[in-house]
Amino acid sequence: MVMSIRVLIADDQVMVRQGFGVLLNAEPDIEVIGQAVDGEEAIAETARLSPDVVLMDIRMPRTDGITATRRLTSPADATVKVLILTTFDLDEYVYEALRAGASGFLLKDASASELAEAVRVVAGGDALLSPNVTKRLIEEFARIADGPRGPDRQRLDGLTGRETEVLSLVAQGLSNSEIAAHLVLAEQTVKTHVSRILVKLGLRDRTQATVFAYETGLVRPTGY
Repeated sequence: MVMSIRVLIADDQVMVRQGFGVLLNAEPDIEVIGQAVDGEEAIAETARLSPDVVLMDIRMPRTDGITATRRLTSPADATVKVLILTTFDLDEYVYEALRAGASGFLLKDASASELAEAVRVVAGGDALLSPNVTKRLIEEFARIADGPRGPDRQRLDGLTGRETEVLSLVAQGLSNSEIAAHLVLAEQTVKTHVSRILVKLGLRDRTQATVFAYETGLVRPTGY
């Protein structure tokens, strides 16, 4: 019996909420359990319904999607994943959404299959960034690379050499299987390294690990 991924859709446009709801409910392993018209309602409905994934628009009245994401993911025991959906692939939105704790970022013109797969990816604890957004994100990291660092680079000292190497490859967008092939390791060993990295650095998922790696300067964008 397939366990359904429980999804809450937060968007101030009723047609968007209904459209996404129809698309996702057509998937055998995804169930839309609720909707919210703004960030404030998304927070309340998340507390009431305990979804696995919240599809979060950025521009909404009262409380915007970035603020709502930060409030949903900041508690130490938070388990909900946030997938940002927006028509705006602007640098500041990409960067701030990920800094706020979003696990993925997808543009609203994504196909039905891309949307469903994005939900599955973030529900499984992986990062999800559309190709265009990834490019802009890297550009943003490059822009801030020579400025004040966000996280303390000394936190990297708590990692082993192999863990540091794995973190660098995660930040470059490699999957566990690709990292395993690159380092000639078993994929399960890579998964173990990634789990330990997240625990040691106090990070929620691979997306946050990527942000951390770039902000500390462990990884620098190609060409910069």
